[in-house]
Amino acid sequence: MTDLPGYPSRRSFLKASAAGVALTGLAASAQAQESTPPVPLEDYDRAYLNADEWAFVMAATARLIPSDGDGPGAIETRVPVFIDLQLAGDYGTADDWYMEGPHDPSAEPARGWQTPLTPAEVYRQAIPAFDAWCEETHGTIFAKLSPEQQDASLTSLQKGDVGLDPELRDFFTILLANTKEGYFADPIHGGNHGMQSWVYIGFPGARAAYRAWPERHNVKYPLGPVSISGERA
Repeated sequence: MTDLPGYPSRRSFLKASAAGVALTGLAASAQAQESTPPVPLEDYDRAYLNADEWAFVMAATARLIPSDGDGPGAIETRVPVFIDLQLAGDYGTADDWYMEGPHDPSAEPARGWQTPLTPAEVYRQAIPAFDAWCEETHGTIFAKLSPEQQDASLTSLQKGDVGLDPELRDFFTILLANTKEGYFADPIHGGNHGMQSWVYIGFPGARAAYRAWPERHNVKYPLGPVSISGERA
């Protein structure tokens, strides 16, 4: 996970962004594809997010990487599961980050992580604050808005027009970065289900015998990707 994500846009940059996501590791074994499909997202047993937060993350990630493009969307690749698991783990608690004060939440983003809140705390406080803004502006919470209203609301959040407290200022940046990471990360982390995003961009995954291919320009790689776990697409 990135400690302080930048300010990317939407699907138009996804392929270029893939190279920047940490996807290292070796295949443990040549296991076959998972024999049973995962539980539907509506039945998923959440590790951190509560019901309202889950509904928001489902709706927001579906707009950040929509399902109506020429590749899989965040919902098909189970990005919300990735975010939930990350927030329940070391990333969510900022376990290995330097979190001692003093903090200056109003400082420029280039000065690093300045909020005293962990990523999990940012989500927990920012989602209800954003939902309250959506109710005031559009009449209902984010998850119940139309897709067009959701896009407009996310744009306002990105531009800083929502008026979140300084400690929550970078919520959109964090949300979008986590969405990208869940889309492109190895499936062992909960997202990129079936390595669909890797298939979409032609990424080989954790194949050990890829050294002969980096210099072959404009030649399509003939094999599908492999997960660190050995799962093959």
